[in-house]
Amino acid sequence: MTDDTLRRQLRRILESLAREQTTVTYRDLARLAEVPPPQTIHKLTEALEATMREDHAAGTPLIAALVVSRGPSGLPQRGFFDLLRTLGRYQGPDEGPQAEEVFQEELMLAWDYWGSQRGG
Repeated sequence: MTDDTLRRQLRRILESLAREQTTVTYRDLARLAEVPPPQTIHKLTEALEATMREDHAAGTPLIAALVVSRGPSGLPQRGFFDLLRTLGRYQGPDEGPQAEEVFQEELMLAWDYWGSQRGG
């Protein structure tokens, strides 16, 4: 599976989830997208980061906000917040109230945009 093919597949799956206003874990998304081993989660996160860069450059909400960790926080992994900082969209920590707030904002924007006819 090429990087481009994987990104297109992830977008199709995430747009469908946006219409349902739901999130998905990294592991479940890797399974749904049939990301092949080895380094399945690494391949997935690289593709998600590429979609974040594409969405940011296009001025659209980040569809990758729909992907969260299995842990109790329900937040995306650290790489999501690292890239938000790199893109100049956030300057806070990877966890806690500030991270939760920016995640919820990004998630609501993504659900609204990608779940509508405009994005999807």
